[in-house]
Amino acid sequence: MVLCLLLVLPPELRPIIRIDGGKLINLDINELYRRVIIWNNILTGLLRSGFMPKDVVTSQKKFLQEPVDTLLDNGIRGRPMRDGHNKAYKSFSDRRFYKTVLGNHVDYSGRSVIVVGPSLSLNRCGLPREIAIELFQIFVIHDIIRQHLASDIGVVNSKIRKKESVVWKILQKVMQGHPILLNRVLTLQILGLLAFQPILVKRHAIYSLVF
Repeated sequence: MVLCLLLVLPPELRPIIRIDGGKLINLDINELYRRVIIWNNILTGLLRSGFMPKDVVTSQKKFLQEPVDTLLDNGIRGRPMRDGHNKAYKSFSDRRFYKTVLGNHVDYSGRSVIVVGPSLSLNRCGLPREIAIELFQIFVIHDIIRQHLASDIGVVNSKIRKKESVVWKILQKVMQGHPILLNRVLTLQILGLLAFQPILVKRHAIYSLVF
C-alpha cells in the first residue's frame, strides 16, 4: 500500500499545554509529526534544487520513510522511538485516532444512522446535505469567495442558511476530492472505520453498500 497523504489530527486534539512555571507539555503525536515535517522539508529542498544525484535523493527518501513509519506504528522497524524519559512514543497504531476522535463531538464530524444503499458502488457513500455542509463548510466558503459570488463571509453564511442552489453546486464539487471516514459504532474494530467518496443525498441517513 502506498500513501500519498498523511492524516493530520486537528490542533484541538493534540494541544501543547502550558503548566505552572511556564513549562510546556507536548503530546507524542506532535513530536512524531515534527520529525516527518523536518525530513519532508529536506527532501523537498533537494528535489527543488535539481542538482542532486539520484542516489542522494533515494537516500533522503529512505530517511523520510523512517519517521512516517514511526508516526503510523512506532516500533515497526524494531526498537521504538523513545523520549527523554525512555518512554516509547505513542503512534497511530496505539489507537490514537480512536481515542481522540471517535465517540467525541469534534470539528469536522457528524453522527447519523447508516443504512444500506444497494445502488452505490463499494467506494461511495450517500451523505445527507446537513452533515455534508458542516463537514465541508470551510471549503464551500473559500470557493464562493474565490468565485466572487459573495463579498464577505457574512454573505456566504447567509447563502448557506438560506440553502441557495449555488451552495449545493459548490458543495458537490469540493466533495469530489475529499473522502470521509465512516465508523460503525457497534463494531469498533479496525475494519469498523472505512473511507468513502461521499455523494449528496436529500435524506437524513447515511447510505453505504458496506453495512
